[in-house]
Amino acid sequence: MALSLDELNRASPEQAAAMLDGLYEHTPWIAAEALNERPFKSLAHLKHVMAQVLARATVDQQLALIRAHPELAGKAMVAKTLTAESTREQGKAGLTECTPDEFARIQKLNADYNAKFGFPFILAVRGPRGAGLTKQQIIDTFARRLANHPDFERAEALRNIHRIAEIRLADKFGAEPVLGNDVWDWHEKLSLHSDPGFAENGQLTVTYLTDAHRAAAAFIAQTMREAGFDEVGIDAVGNVVGRYFSDSASRMSGKRQSPKTLMTGSHYDTVRNGGKYDGRLGIFVPIACVRELHRAGRRLPFDFEVIGFAEEEGQRYKATFLGSGALVGQFNPDWLAQADADGVTMREAMQHAGLNVDDIAKLQRNPKDYLGFIEVHIEQGPVLNELNMPLGIVTSINGSIRFVGEFIGQASHAGTTPMGRRRDAACAAAELALYIEERAAEDGDSVATMGLLGVPSGSINVVPGRCAFSLDLRAPNDAQRDALAADVLEKLQHIAMRRGVTYTLEETMRASAAPSDPAWQKRWEAAVESLGLPVFRMPSGAGHDAMKLHEVMPQAMLFVRGENAGISHNPLESTNAEDMQLAVQAMQRLLQDLTHESLQQ
Repeated sequence: MALSLDELNRASPEQAAAMLDGLYEHTPWIAAEALNERPFKSLAHLKHVMAQVLARATVDQQLALIRAHPELAGKAMVAKTLTAESTREQGKAGLTECTPDEFARIQKLNADYNAKFGFPFILAVRGPRGAGLTKQQIIDTFARRLANHPDFERAEALRNIHRIAEIRLADKFGAEPVLGNDVWDWHEKLSLHSDPGFAENGQLTVTYLTDAHRAAAAFIAQTMREAGFDEVGIDAVGNVVGRYFSDSASRMSGKRQSPKTLMTGSHYDTVRNGGKYDGRLGIFVPIACVRELHRAGRRLPFDFEVIGFAEEEGQRYKATFLGSGALVGQFNPDWLAQADADGVTMREAMQHAGLNVDDIAKLQRNPKDYLGFIEVHIEQGPVLNELNMPLGIVTSINGSIRFVGEFIGQASHAGTTPMGRRRDAACAAAELALYIEERAAEDGDSVATMGLLGVPSGSINVVPGRCAFSLDLRAPNDAQRDALAADVLEKLQHIAMRRGVTYTLEETMRASAAPSDPAWQKRWEAAVESLGLPVFRMPSGAGHDAMKLHEVMPQAMLFVRGENAGISHNPLESTNAEDMQLAVQAMQRLLQDLTHESLQQ
């Protein structure tokens, strides 16, 4: 019989410790110390407390915990001396039935891993969905993590141990993330649609208005209809728009004036060979909320508009935020003449998709009709993952400035030009790269990147006479961004003068920061607190559709932890079903609180 949180909170210390036995391999002190924080508000609260206990542990304690775990498909498994939990988990992943070649491969990986790190490889083999990773996924992850730095790998092992404990805890309490599983499954089904040239290689790429893009839109629209949306359609730029009316009967009969609308959503296009969750998580989480409202026969006192934005990444054409930009009146008609790599213009692509370009101007929303815009998004970074925090509150979407430039020195013989007489363009760029790293770090939350760096027609025995480079400077507010840029440009001038080189520099992009609306941010914070989780505030370094909506209405975002060190724009991009469940519950709570606010007015 499944345990209950109430039972755990009321139990004696000895009884409670027995209830949590087996969560951490042969290491009961973690759960025992966590029990000092009772009463727990939720399982999410208990998980967080245990993660904090583990984070506070000494390195020796952490290493002892890691070494208490068995090797995957190791001797203990063969001898059947694993704990019941480990036997069940490794068996579910097929590790009890390895072929001789698979067993030999895993044994070799175990030996190499132990030789490098001094502890066994730890992986939550039941995976982010809880259904179990395949043997090939396990072997691929094993091989990939062998390349990690020892300190990083120790932290990665601890994160996997905590994930194992989370799954075991859910088993004890019979807590299945039903909504999270459904959201997970929707992502899997949507990822079956990928552009030619990538689909054949098992890679996910969905660019604007390709056949895969249109199939993805059709899937999202169908999922909305099945969830119970009152109105679903695809607009003139390819956005999938679903509306859940506050009162469908009176709305559809035209008997009353429309109430205000809360808008949410994100994009469904991807970068080339990208991940399954960037953007798409922000579409499926609200769809799950609407489905549960519909199943319960409940209506909100406001309309709820969920939008799958057709384009955000700028992969097929040299234009970004086409979907959300059209809603704020920023679709540039000149874009229609742009041609993709195959010579297909945007206008032709739209016509092929059955979209009417003459209707694009009609998509602009009247901000007076809206309460605001909220967005759920995978973090796309390592912060929440490193902190073992499932959810984060976005305080601002960083403003950014981009430049492309070139240092111009003097190409000369590498052997005959004395070091003090060189005009080395590459060294000038290298010095600038090190400076921007140092300067951005001074702010704590600014970031600076030299992503492009190259010596045209360079030669191994020639002092570089030219060096092209890029600058990407970002900060949570415009003043901080501009101060960073000013210091970088001043340093660039000093470097050029001191080294006797000249330079060219062109600003290619400037985007204002999008601070979260205080009232909407507090609603997200209250929703997260209601789940028993602490509020963790953080800026977003990436751009989002919320940046566009920010220009015309209040907005705020919720981040969801990513796995695999939070990597994004990459096939390894991932999150887990439990975190998806928490995101759905947070949005449900926000909608509930907003309902109470509306009814009290």
